[in-house]
Amino acid sequence: KYITQRTYPQMALLNVAIQESGLLVSHKQKPEERIFIPFNIKEKETTVTVWKDKCIANRLPKKYDDWFSDNLRVNCKLVYMPDSTERVVDKKYVQETKLTSFSDGYPFLIIGQSSLDFLNSKLQMKISINRFRPNFVFTGGNPHEEDSWTKFKIGNAIFRTVKPCARCVVTTVNQENGIKGKEPLATLSTYRSVGNKVMFGQNLICEKGTEIHTGDILKIII
Repeated sequence: KYITQRTYPQMALLNVAIQESGLLVSHKQKPEERIFIPFNIKEKETTVTVWKDKCIANRLPKKYDDWFSDNLRVNCKLVYMPDSTERVVDKKYVQETKLTSFSDGYPFLIIGQSSLDFLNSKLQMKISINRFRPNFVFTGGNPHEEDSWTKFKIGNAIFRTVKPCARCVVTTVNQENGIKGKEPLATLSTYRSVGNKVMFGQNLICEKGTEIHTGDILKIII
């Protein structure tokens, strides 16, 4: 069963850097603690559970389990989702078959810098966009302008908005020290509540295209 910062906020202290042949994972408070994970390494298959979904993943050698267990102070295993596993996004919101991996529910998330700036204007202590873990951040436009979009293009890729992203307690975890507080959910709940949920950012699927770059122009289609 998957684990997240909701229950284990110390996960915020692990930093991941993408390198040519693998991932370099290090501990923010203990720089000497680091481990390299090659892209092409895998062992036997296992069944994993993400929310209500069960899917096949590949185990990695025990030394990786041990490193993460030691640094997170919880017994855990590292797994990899192979291309042969297809986890489908919620058909309630996306009728066609679109895939995601181990994310909560959707493969992409976008937030406007103006949306964060507006939130920070209401907070006593400003926070970073990393509290919300978006794939894409754009500049310009009005706060929460992304709420009104249906389809847009970045680079050669066309994205479609699925639904606003309901935010959880992970947003209250300081990503630099792993300490959990009350903000920004307390403030967001005063002006971004829909029912009993707090919305910030838009979940996306990619309709077509494969390549984007930092600095690309975002073009609204609908």
